[in-house]
Amino acid sequence: MAVDGGGTCTTNESGKVAHCEVKDDKAIAAVLEKADAFKAEGNGYFKQHQYAEAVTKYSAAIDTIDDAPVDPRETQLHVYLCNRAFAHLRLENFGSAIIDAERALELNPQFSKSYYRRGTGYFCLGNLKAAQHFERVCQLRGGKDADALARLNECKKQLRAQAFAAAIRTRQTTPTYKQVVAEGLEKLFPVPADYAGPVYKKGQVDAEFLKSLGEWLEKPGNRLHQQYAYAMAVDFIEVLEPLPSLVNLEVPSEKEITICGDVHGQFYDLLNIFKINGMPSEENPYLFNGDIVDRGSFSVEVVLMMVACKLAYPDHMHITRGNHETSEMNAMYGFKGEMLSKYDERLYQIFCEAFRLLPLAFVVNDKAFVVHGGLSRLENVTLEDIRKIDRNKEPGSDILMTDLLWSDPSPLPGLTPSKRGVASQFGPDITEAFLKRNNLGFIIRSHEMKEEGYEVEHNGKLITVFSAPNYCDEMGNKGAFIRLKGSVMEPQFHQFTAVKHPPGPAMQYANRMLSFM
Repeated sequence: MAVDGGGTCTTNESGKVAHCEVKDDKAIAAVLEKADAFKAEGNGYFKQHQYAEAVTKYSAAIDTIDDAPVDPRETQLHVYLCNRAFAHLRLENFGSAIIDAERALELNPQFSKSYYRRGTGYFCLGNLKAAQHFERVCQLRGGKDADALARLNECKKQLRAQAFAAAIRTRQTTPTYKQVVAEGLEKLFPVPADYAGPVYKKGQVDAEFLKSLGEWLEKPGNRLHQQYAYAMAVDFIEVLEPLPSLVNLEVPSEKEITICGDVHGQFYDLLNIFKINGMPSEENPYLFNGDIVDRGSFSVEVVLMMVACKLAYPDHMHITRGNHETSEMNAMYGFKGEMLSKYDERLYQIFCEAFRLLPLAFVVNDKAFVVHGGLSRLENVTLEDIRKIDRNKEPGSDILMTDLLWSDPSPLPGLTPSKRGVASQFGPDITEAFLKRNNLGFIIRSHEMKEEGYEVEHNGKLITVFSAPNYCDEMGNKGAFIRLKGSVMEPQFHQFTAVKHPPGPAMQYANRMLSFM
């Protein structure tokens, strides 16, 4: 194609400029200066933890170069792509981060940060073969990058741990919860005479126990005794086992139900929800829509409190499985590390067994479909298809199960690749077709941080609710919950802000590879 100034350019198959010979140096300098100004603005937003705005500015810098009659290999395009990849990582858009890093590598195979970003993206998705990318960073930097070397060694360590765990699972035929019951909880974990905390007794969990447990756990350093924590986890499994993978809930016309989104281990914000909206009870039912653990540093307290509520009111306290109620995510994002710090490996394994039994979705009054992630890339999915899922497992290669836990909505029609690198994104037409096929009114999902705590999309048919304010102690977002009255089934939104919590930053129990998060 011809270019003003006497130069020529060639394009690649996608229509992007592949190579140019340009003579108008002043015009090119102006383009490069404009792109660099966008990058500088993006850096400013990044430093303020405004990652979505940073992505917008980095994208403007990238588009400026892509639209210019210049050879991108002779620009800073690979830097802009790496910066955007970093912002995507902070937004948990791991798939988008990997794509940006790979394009940066095509432009400059010697740019070590591209390998670093790509490796981190794969690691965040649990793909530990990412070790090879950190190895390349070490090679390019002459083995002097201590951080990359540490991440490489951590990948190798995790791969060995995975292999060991797989070998143990192959030999283990009896679930951990059955093993400890057979061994005897009182024998394993005798309660000392000076223990001053709540005492759990099966079948005797009531409002008074919930109050005492909340007050006890609220004080930093307090632990529910091991015997009682184990007993509650075992009884939690007993309550969950008979449930189907899709649960139908009926809210009487004069009653309401509260639906909360991700809590992510933010125990003090959970207590604040109960303070604002009342404790769970037969008169005040709750549905927590997945991702109750990980990231926040009080996941153990959150799960014990929610389990106690479920044991007290099994028909009025409900929990959906989220993508963070999986062993792969728990090992990466903090729940496992926190459980090992506050209790032990066997209790962690019992909670993993319990998480596999959490329902994958709920239908409220035959109108609201409640699921953690969203809709599937599979065609013509029905409620009966979801009900038939064998959920007592890790998602693995089960496409429908993975999509319910991981997918996200998109304003674009049809299905598009996932920004997370898992499942897919679904458009308004997919939502409309699913609702029509299953005779439903609207969808409530969670899974994504929203600045206002909630967002309504897809022509009012899809709602995202997120209940972890100031997510990870840095995002500054509000939290929200939804109340639905049985007679009208119209969502009423309630917003709230974060409350103070004891010392202990978010992610302190997460894999050290994720310290940048």
